[in-house]
Amino acid sequence: MKLGGDVLEGAPLASVADSLRAIVTQTPHALAVVHGGGAQVTAMAARLGIETRMVGGRRITDAAALDVLEMVVAGKLNVELCAALQARGVAAVGLHAGSGVLRARRRPPRVISGAGPDPVDMGLVGDVVGFDLPLLEALWAASRVPVMSSLGLERGAVLNLNADLVASQLAAALKASSLVAVTAVGGVRRDKDDPASRIGRLTVSEARRAIADGVVQGGMIPKLEEAFAPLEAGVARVQIVAAGEIAQAVRDPGSVGTLLVPDSAA
Repeated sequence: MKLGGDVLEGAPLASVADSLRAIVTQTPHALAVVHGGGAQVTAMAARLGIETRMVGGRRITDAAALDVLEMVVAGKLNVELCAALQARGVAAVGLHAGSGVLRARRRPPRVISGAGPDPVDMGLVGDVVGFDLPLLEALWAASRVPVMSSLGLERGAVLNLNADLVASQLAAALKASSLVAVTAVGGVRRDKDDPASRIGRLTVSEARRAIADGVVQGGMIPKLEEAFAPLEAGVARVQIVAAGEIAQAVRDPGSVGTLLVPDSAA
């Protein structure tokens, strides 16, 4: 389960926590949670007078931005999410870069979708190298739910990781049956401001075409792009849903949000 920062406060957080409790108590699924916190990081940076720079829906991370990410994502949001789950009887365990659960490597400059033809240096941003899977297995064996913030380590240095990338790579590494990405908007829309324009189902090829044609823009681009790898690695489906749709998405895949499937399922 990947949770965007836009569902980690107020009523959406309560809805998410209730849904995760239902999943843990009513289904046989082993659950891993990965979360970001982009909206809260941007808000805190503004309060601190730190400029936020975005390229193609992704954050350029300098030292000041990384400080804010550590405070907000690995700190406040991880603690509050775990606290909300604990209040509902879910034995959540917060994990962050210092836990060593996420191994990363700094990303070299590369071309970014939606940002023109030239390579972009994203700063202190990493790609996933691997996970401490025995740690996760030990937590599940103890009936705990791992809750991972999207920061990783490279030889002791902290790197910002895109939460969609982390969740996608973890789903692939675990050979998960499903990856559910939860956002305030919910599924992919032809018109981001019109819920009625939701696209219910996309193959990988159709999603790539939607990006290339400009049907999908902004922050939804990395969400789709990071879904391709787990589908190609054998994860059967990726679902993008809203906070109030989680339980139904697990119970009846494709009935809400946007269901992404491999081309072979076309």
